[in-house]
Amino acid sequence: MSGIIAQNTLDNSGLIKSPAGGGAWNFISKTTASSDDTVDITSGIDSTYKLYLITYNNMHPETDLVDFQVNFRDGGSAFDAVKTSVVFDASHLESGSSSNLSYSTSYDLAQGTGIQFLASEVGNDNDQSVSGYLYLFNPSDTTFIKHFMGESNTNQGEDRTYRWHVAGYCNTTSAIDGVQFTMQSDAIDSGDVCLYGLTT
Repeated sequence: MSGIIAQNTLDNSGLIKSPAGGGAWNFISKTTASSDDTVDITSGIDSTYKLYLITYNNMHPETDLVDFQVNFRDGGSAFDAVKTSVVFDASHLESGSSSNLSYSTSYDLAQGTGIQFLASEVGNDNDQSVSGYLYLFNPSDTTFIKHFMGESNTNQGEDRTYRWHVAGYCNTTSAIDGVQFTMQSDAIDSGDVCLYGLTT
């Protein structure tokens, strides 16, 4: 590994170190939530890069036990791209009394235009939030569908850590040019969303 400043990982000041022979993650934008119904990325997702990374850091809901969600815009004004997806999770209580690994059929989509679930029942105690990342592959391509995949970890309202794995595709050959994050029926009290593009 050489050439890129390693200390800048997930920072908004420049480049993120990548494996030898690869490119570099280039910081594009940062959005800070403050009691917002949505966090929208409506610029910076274009044909410049074939792979985009979106990080969300300590997203904190205003009320307890709400899901964290995402949706995609495919050229229109609405965030309603058709999606098919799969979701699985692992969990563990702080007390150590319960753990689980499961495929979550209630959170996947089959040609759905609604929101894509990212994390369940995020707590709103002062020490609770959800953090994670989402990859978006070649969103400006007009030949193929648009793949996405990501991971989230949340401190759930019942003091349980949940690790969520989400993957799928936007079933459209139109370009994806926007991404929107929401909490289920709630505002996002605080948190940062950063957009990066990979130079290859």
